[in-house]
Parts: sequence; structure tokens; C-alpha cells
Amino acid sequence: MNTVRLTTAQALVRFLANQYSERDGQEQRLVPGVWGIFGHGNVAGIGQALLQAAVNEEADLPYYLARNEQGMVHASVAYAKMRDRLATFACTASTGPGSTNMITGAALATTNRLPVLLLPSDMFATRAADPVLQQLEDTRGGDVTVNDAFRAVSKYFDRISRPEQLIPAALAAMRVLTDPVETGAVTLALPQDVQAEAYDWPVDFFRRRVWHVGRPVPEPAAVARAAALLRNARKPLIVAGGGTVYSGAETELRAFAEATGIPVADTHAGKGAVPWDHPYAVGGIGSTGAYAANDLAREADVVLGIGTRYSDFTTASHTVFANPEVTFVNLNVARLDAVKHSAEPLVADARLGIQALAAALTDWEVDPAYRERTRRLIAHTRQIENECFAPDRNTGDLPAQTQILGALNDVLDDRAVVINAAGSMPGDLQQLWRARDPKAYHVEYAYSCMGYEVAAGVGAKMADPTREVVVLVGDGSYLMMAQEIVTMVSEGLKVIIVLVQNHGFASIGALSESLGSQRFGTKYRFRNDQSGQLDGGILPVDLAANASSLGADVLHVTTVDGFRTAMEKAKAATRTTVVHVETDLYGPNPPGHGWWDVPVSEVSTLNTTQAAYKTYAAHKHTQRHYL
Repeated sequence: MNTVRLTTAQALVRFLANQYSERDGQEQRLVPGVWGIFGHGNVAGIGQALLQAAVNEEADLPYYLARNEQGMVHASVAYAKMRDRLATFACTASTGPGSTNMITGAALATTNRLPVLLLPSDMFATRAADPVLQQLEDTRGGDVTVNDAFRAVSKYFDRISRPEQLIPAALAAMRVLTDPVETGAVTLALPQDVQAEAYDWPVDFFRRRVWHVGRPVPEPAAVARAAALLRNARKPLIVAGGGTVYSGAETELRAFAEATGIPVADTHAGKGAVPWDHPYAVGGIGSTGAYAANDLAREADVVLGIGTRYSDFTTASHTVFANPEVTFVNLNVARLDAVKHSAEPLVADARLGIQALAAALTDWEVDPAYRERTRRLIAHTRQIENECFAPDRNTGDLPAQTQILGALNDVLDDRAVVINAAGSMPGDLQQLWRARDPKAYHVEYAYSCMGYEVAAGVGAKMADPTREVVVLVGDGSYLMMAQEIVTMVSEGLKVIIVLVQNHGFASIGALSESLGSQRFGTKYRFRNDQSGQLDGGILPVDLAANASSLGADVLHVTTVDGFRTAMEKAKAATRTTVVHVETDLYGPNPPGHGWWDVPVSEVSTLNTTQAAYKTYAAHKHTQRHYL
């Protein structure tokens, strides 16, 4: 057997550079590069290996410097999302806090079913110098390290305590990264001494490997059962989730809706699978869903879920599908999701599953009256949206956030990517954003992680430099993690960041008020000497100056017209540009058409909480299991 003597880190770098994924005959690099921040735990291991590979041209695995370990995971996940889960980055971090900073990103990746390879450095496998800097000493056992925290949020976890353990672990890692059912965060914990330890590696370990991402074919009997339920439906509804987009099933879904007349609602991950102006597109569904989608959902007798995991926001906490006789048919590559809500499961690739259902229903369509009802509901929904964009929408001196979104809708083309994750904007966007392209709506709402947005802008732009990438971020999320603006500048990436400043947490503030908690602790204010609370004057925070200090060009506006002008300048720019716009903290937001289960204190001395509990109890009464 031919061997080559390398360190564990050098072997890993060489291995990763030769991994490819393939679907439908299209090959691409599975791991096109490595994000990292070096410390004593990885600088002489992975760091040395990446340097040697670059200097000696031993392996094509570029290194990208991040500014926060969580941020580099977010960038990798956003890249994977844009690439339909067929490619992602590896992330290397030093021991202790450098590694644990990646845990939030790992949870986000796994919750969203998006691949990322994490390489946290670990404590000495030999334990020759215990306890080393940043080591957790656990009385329960000497093999416990902080990296064990990754186990709960990883789809695959292994600790490489000997060099030769890398061979099966690396192959298993690639298997999980390329499995649409199992994918998520994959973690290989690398003790810092093992990274630098040499071993005689089989040369075949480094051969070019192509990991074929298949399309599971639907079982004919399952197709027949699903089709039979749809044939008997009088008011069916499709819920399109992220699996529709990752499968590339947009064309098939549109044709299926047109042929059968079944309206299509979408989740955050599924938005854009059917263009917003398609005659059967009824908008977002659930807690922050559109009028048409939620109205149809309440009446639906058969719900065809395609590639959705049915989060509580999609089901409005199990209240939006209100028909007592509702039945679910779930087309999903993962059986976990296919059987939810006691559904008739159709375990298959979304594209192939839709094709099979279309073939089984060639002679069937909904009643013409149902098509007409769908058209009327869509028309009414458009009126609601237009009112949210209206010039007189704001109640104060500053524009409403909905007006800014309306202007942004107007100035961006269909291929522009809008990124968001948390705050009040996901709810506004689900109702109001008019996506015509499946990659144009990039809202992370499985983990809804504050701080995702700016870092995700880096990954999305790297994934497709031909698209305009627009990061929508509130001041709350911006203050959580804005430092990857420096990465955008250093890598020469042109990203537009729309920074919405309203001096507080608008989303949680509004939720707090609706739940009787009076917006307590949700505004950015000085502490009041009289009340002792954070309800004094507005803090003198200048986020525009902060963005400028990080290397971005900054445009500051306070009106909708000014925002339109600034956006045109930002689009024409060649550098990362921040459009800083001040909006009204108090909205107004789009009207609500759904409910979200956030428990209210059952007993309270506050009148506001008492009133909120009565409302909560009424909604809770409508909640149900789908049995």
C-alpha cells in the first residue's frame, strides 16, 4: 500500500480539497474553502497545513479570515443555502471560547437542515500538560471537554484522538454533509496535539471522491394513496417549504398548481418557489401569514405539504388548519417530516414526487368555484399589502418599516437576494415581500438567530457574485454581530446593508405589549433615576458611524424618498454600502391573520397582563393536535 507521511491537519486539508458533490450530472466542490480564526489550538495544526498547501500548491483549499467564529459558521450556512445544500465551507477555530463560539451556528445549521463542517480544536489527547489554557476540568471524567456541547447540535460528531481515526471519521462526515435527510452541522473535534502528529496515510485516502446526491423515487403505492386523498378534496391547499427549493422543483410545482387549481402557500424557506404574482400563489402561511393563505388554510380539507417541517409559525401553533376533518399529505425526503400531523407520507424527492402526483391526477382539478375563490382572496390580499406600502402609513415623523420594505421591493430586480433572520422584519417580509426567484428570499427562520444577517451576506455573495445581495438588519441584530462587515471589505465583496434603526427591539416590544408586559426592557434608553427602569432618554448611539469605522461606505436617510435615492446609489456602488434608515419603533406592522403560542402569566397583579391572558386563553382553546 502506497503511503505518504503527513500530519493529521495536513491530511485533512488534502482530503477536503478532493471532495466533490454531484446531482443531476452537475459536479461541484463540496468544500471549496476554509473559514477560520487562529489561536494556539489550531495555528500550528490546521493553520500550518493550510499555509503549506497554498505555498507548495499541494491542495486547493483557500483560507478566509473571519472576525467572529459564530459569524463564519453563518457565512458557511448561507453559502450552503444558496447552493441548494450541495456545497459548504469548513470552519476552524481554536480551543475553548473560539470553538464554543461556533455552537450557536451549529444549532442554526442543524435546525435549518443545512450542511456545515466544523473543526473545533480540542484539548491534548495525550493529556501531557493537563490542565492546559482554556481547558474545562470536569470531575466526572478526564475525557470531557467543552466541545462535548457540540454533540447536542450536530448531526455527526467525532473526536479524533489518534491520527488514523481521521480516515473513517472524515468519510462519515462527507456522508452526512451530502445526505439531504441527515445533513446539518458536522463536527470533527481536533485535539491540538493530534493536529500536529504525523502518520503514514494511505494515498488512496486522498483520491478524488464524488458524493452523489440522489433523488429518492416515490413508491407507486404511496403515490396512489396520496393521489386518492387529493382526488376527494374539495378545498385542497399546498404548503411549499424549503425542500421544494433545494430540490429545484419550482417549475414542476407551478405546473402542478396550474393544472389542478390547488393554491400554493409558502413558508419562509419556500418563498419564491412560486412567484408572488403567479395566479395560484396565496402568500406566506401561519402566524405571520397572508390573508389569502390563512383563510384558505382554515377551510382546507386536504393539505399537501411539500418539503416543509411544519414549524409552529407555519401552523400558527396548530390553529391555522382549522377544518375538523383536515387531512395531510406530506411529500418530503425525510420520513421525520413526511409523517407529521398523522399524514399520508410520500417519502421522496420533491421534484420527482410532484411529477408523480401530476401524472396520477392528469384528469382531476378543483371545482371552478374554488379557483374563483382563490382569485378573490389574492385580490383582497394585494389590497392589504398596498395599504401597508401607502405614503400615509406611518403615524409619526419617521417612516414605517413596511414603507421601507415597499420601496425596497420597487428598487431591486428579481434576482436580488434579501437576507434577514430576526426581529419584526421576518413577519413583515412573509406578508409583504414579492419574491419571483427561489433564491431572492433568504430569511433564516428555523433558528431565527439575531446576528445571522451580516455574516450571511458574506456567504450569499460568495455563493453567487452575480446577484445583488441586500442584508436587512435591525439595530438589535446589528449590535449582536456586525463585525463581518470587515470581512466583506477585506474580501472585496460588494454587499448592500440596509440598517433599520428604531432604538429598540421592535418585534419583542410589540409582542411584549400584546402579552401585557408593556414593552418592558425592549427599548434602548438611559436608566431613569426616578423609576429605576430603562425608560429614560434615547441613547446617543451612532450605528452609521460604527459601520463607517468598519470600512463600509454609509448613506444616512430618514424618509422613504431619501431611501429610494440612497438605494440607487448603493446599487451603483462597487463597495459594501450601508444604507442607514431611521424608522418608527411603533410600526405600524401588517395586520395579523394568525396566532402564535407565547404563554401569558396565568395570574398577575397587572391589569394589562390579566387582559392579555383572557385573549391567550381564547386562542389556546382553538389549538389542537392533528390526529
